[in-house]
Amino acid sequence: MTDTVLPDTTAAARTAPVLEVRGLRTHFPVKRGFLGRTVGHVRAVDGVDLSVRPGETLGLVGESGCGKTTLGRSVARILRPTSGRISYRPEAGAEPVDVAALSGRGLRAYQRQVRVVFQDPFSSLNPRMTLLQIVGEPLRSYGIATGAELEDRVAAMLTRVGLSPKYLHRYPHAFSGGERQRVSIARALIVDPKLVVADEPVSALDVSVRAQILNLLRDLQEEFALTYLFISHDLSVVESVCDRVAVMYLGRIVELAGTDELYARPRHPYTEALLSAVPRPDPRLRGSARRIRLSDDLPDPAHPPAGCPFRTRCRFARPGLCDVPEKPPALIPAAGGTDPGHRVACHLAGELTLTGVHETPGATA
Repeated sequence: MTDTVLPDTTAAARTAPVLEVRGLRTHFPVKRGFLGRTVGHVRAVDGVDLSVRPGETLGLVGESGCGKTTLGRSVARILRPTSGRISYRPEAGAEPVDVAALSGRGLRAYQRQVRVVFQDPFSSLNPRMTLLQIVGEPLRSYGIATGAELEDRVAAMLTRVGLSPKYLHRYPHAFSGGERQRVSIARALIVDPKLVVADEPVSALDVSVRAQILNLLRDLQEEFALTYLFISHDLSVVESVCDRVAVMYLGRIVELAGTDELYARPRHPYTEALLSAVPRPDPRLRGSARRIRLSDDLPDPAHPPAGCPFRTRCRFARPGLCDVPEKPPALIPAAGGTDPGHRVACHLAGELTLTGVHETPGATA
């Protein structure tokens, strides 16, 4: 892989996914007993198919524990997948590389182009390192710059994310949460990546600074031609920043669509339940909002339900269809709608009329 970005010469080159995930599984062993024998596996990611297009922001949403972060770290190869394929296209028109099989120098080259912004800026920055050391570490690690050149590059990047270069020799404890997250973003972008995995980048921040960080991410995406995998549980944030949204439940993608289509016309009952929790700013809609409350009896990811994984909490579940072990719902095109890329994994998707987040009073579910 090289750092040179070739110009797109065909429509296919422009639309070919920069990242494709097929059948990805990341399982963690469950060990018990004095000898630490493996008695099972937690299926954190259990057969995910996903693609990310150049220049887009793909949102990944779901409840805590659904596998979002594990999927993001598997894509970035912080975690090694159990099975499946992660295909990465380093430049337009190039042959995809199987990231799941990479090691050594090949893996280092990949991780230079795919960077991560972690959720908690208080724990993701080393308190014993200055900003110069934190942001400049990737430059030194990859042999890109040292000495005065490294300091100049770090100062320029700090300026770009809204921090003064005079802070170069200060430590993380001297900064607020929003400023620390700007440092994390600077560290991720200092080596000119192509894909950024943003794992809950604003959830640990005060509401007053979230909009500033989101606006910064948008500006940087346009300036550096970045592609984002944006992981979040806040559907209001996802709606404002993402082009497409993938809904994850118990290690699987259950719905995937363009943001406008998914928020207006959800096809999976789990998506509808998530959207019902989104605050409605219009006073005319607040009285009509119907919150769908799911059972708190969450399935064990080490022993997921047979058939549809959501059936134990779904009010539409149909015995003899949704609980058949041999027929789990596949992620297939959703009929109707305005988005040809809309996919849903539900046996009853064609029969249900579900309520979107922007429905007017009187809408049915």
